[in-house]
Amino acid sequence: MKKKLLLFLVLTIIFLSFMTGCENKAKIEKNIEALEDKSETVANESDEPEYGGEVVVPITTIKSLNPLLSENASFYNFSKLIFESLFQLDRNLNIENCLAEDYSIRDEGKTVDIRLKDDVYWHDGEKFTADDVVFTINTIKYGSGESAYKDLILNGIKPFSTSDIRHILNVKIIDDYNLEIYFDRAYSNALEILTFPIIPKHQFTGKNEKASYINALSAEEYNPIGTGPYKFNQYEKLKTIKLVANEEWWKGRPYIDTIVGRVLDDEELSLTAFETGQVDLANTVDVDWEKYTQKDRVKIYEYVSQNYEFLAFSFKNKIFADESGLAIRKAIAYGIDRQAIIQKVYLGHATQTDLPIHPDSWLLNQEASIYGYNKSKAKEVLDKAGWIDRDGDGICEDENGNKLSIRLSTNSYNPLRFKTAEMIAENLRQIGIEVIKDYAEEIPDKLTEEMIENDWETFRGKLDRGNFDVALLGWQLSSVPDLSFAFHSSQIQYGTNFIRYQDEEMDELLVEAFSAPDREMKKNAYDKLETKIVEELPYVSLFFRNKALLLDKKVKGNIEPQFYNIYDNIEEWYIPKKYQQK
Repeated sequence: MKKKLLLFLVLTIIFLSFMTGCENKAKIEKNIEALEDKSETVANESDEPEYGGEVVVPITTIKSLNPLLSENASFYNFSKLIFESLFQLDRNLNIENCLAEDYSIRDEGKTVDIRLKDDVYWHDGEKFTADDVVFTINTIKYGSGESAYKDLILNGIKPFSTSDIRHILNVKIIDDYNLEIYFDRAYSNALEILTFPIIPKHQFTGKNEKASYINALSAEEYNPIGTGPYKFNQYEKLKTIKLVANEEWWKGRPYIDTIVGRVLDDEELSLTAFETGQVDLANTVDVDWEKYTQKDRVKIYEYVSQNYEFLAFSFKNKIFADESGLAIRKAIAYGIDRQAIIQKVYLGHATQTDLPIHPDSWLLNQEASIYGYNKSKAKEVLDKAGWIDRDGDGICEDENGNKLSIRLSTNSYNPLRFKTAEMIAENLRQIGIEVIKDYAEEIPDKLTEEMIENDWETFRGKLDRGNFDVALLGWQLSSVPDLSFAFHSSQIQYGTNFIRYQDEEMDELLVEAFSAPDREMKKNAYDKLETKIVEELPYVSLFFRNKALLLDKKVKGNIEPQFYNIYDNIEEWYIPKKYQQK
C-alpha cells in the first residue's frame, strides 16, 4: 500500500512538472524525497500491534488484594486482569463463556450443566478444574453466612448480593471438567451470578474445609493467583501493584508486558495523576471532559454507565393514585425535554431512556420506548383527564377549580440535579403544571463534602417518610437485572419500593421475569414487564449518565471500555515500539 501511494505521488509530480515546463530534475528529486518522508509518517500512524511496553493505571486506596473481599470499585476492575469467571458479560450485557466451555439449562431452570475449558492453568502452573469452582462457591457461601465476612463478601462481589449465591443449593462434580449446579428454584439470573472470580483450591488448603475457607477469605498478606491475562508480580503496600503478562494464558499472551496499578486516595487524584502523566488512564468523574480533546496526548472513549436518573411519584398522594394520576404521570413523561437537559446540563453525555434497563442490554425492548418530548401530546393527555386551564393563568385546574400543583424534591447540592430540576420545573409549567420547588434554590459558593452529605440525608429522609410528591434522584443499577426492589409490592416494607407502588399484575410479571427457566423465556418475560412499566409509569425514566475513559494515545488497539469492566478485551490493547521506551 505504501509503495502504491509513493508511486502515485511521484507520477503526479512528474506529470505536473511536464505541464508547467518549469520543473527541473533536481526539484523533482527533492519533492520525491519529501513525499517519501510523508508516506513514512502515514505508514507509522497505523502501527501494527507489538509486544512489550507498560501501562500505569490508578487504583484508589485498597484494604485487600482478595477479589472476594475488596470493597474498592477500581480494584474490582483491576482484579479482572488477574482472575476470571465461569461466564462474563458481553457488549449487550448477555452471558458469554469464559472459563466455561459450554453449558445447558434443564430441570425447568433449576439445574445448570457446565463443561469447563480443559486448557486453562493457574498462574503457578497448576491445572484449573471443577474442584476450584466448587471450592470458590462454597467459600462464598460460607463467608456470606458468617458475620465476620458477610459485609465484605457483599461489597466485594459487586454485581449481585449474597442472597443470589444462596440460591445455589448444591454443586456436583461429574469429572475434572464437568459439573452440575443446582438452584433452589428456577432463577433467570443463574448464569449472571456465575460471574464471580474463581480462586484456586490448592492455594488455600487447610486442616479441614472450614480452615480452607477461612484461609481463602484472608484479607492480609493475600497472594492473588488467577487464570487471567496478567499475573501478580509485586505489591508495595499503599503504593503500587505490578502485574506481568501471562505467557500461558489460554487465549494467548496479551501484547502489553506490564500493568502497574498506582494506589491513589480517590478518583479526583487519579484524574490529577493522569493530567500530569503519572498514570496512563483515568475514568472521568464529571461531565466536562471536552477539555481533554485539546490535548494531543489524550484519547477519549465514552460509554454508558449504570447510573440511572429518574422521577419517582409518591403513591401516598392521591393525585397519582387513580386514572387521573396516570394521565398526569404520562403528561409529565411527554412534557420533559430530556434531550435539552442532556445537552445543556450533561453536555451531551447521557443516554435517554424510557426504562430502568441499560441501553446496551439484550433485554431492552426497543418498542417499549414511546415517550418523546411532545408538549402538545402532554397537554392533550391532561385535557382528556379533565385538567384544563380554566382561568387563563397558565396552570391547569380540575372541574372544581383545584390547581394542578406538585412538589418537586431533590438533593440540590448536587449541581447536575439542581440544574435538571430547574429545567423540569420550567418544562412542566409550560404544559400547565405548577411546580413547588421543595429543595434549596440558593447553593453555597463553597460546598463542602459535609454540606453535600447533609443535603442528601435530608432528602433521603423525605423519601423514607414518603414526604414528597415527585422526587428527582438516581440509582446505580446492577449488571444483574432484577427490578423487583423498585416495583414489587413486597418491597414496600423494606423501603426500596419507597414510592409505595402496588399492582398485582406488575408483581406477577416481576416474578415471571425473575423465575424464567431459560434465556428465551427470560427475554419474553422482560418484554412484557417493560411494556407494563411504560404503560403504568410508576417512575418516569430520564436517562443513563455516560462516563469516559481517558487514555494516553500511546495505547492503541480495540479499546471499548464497559461500565462493568473498563479493561474489557485488554489483551487487544498494545503499545507501538516507538512509544514503549517513553
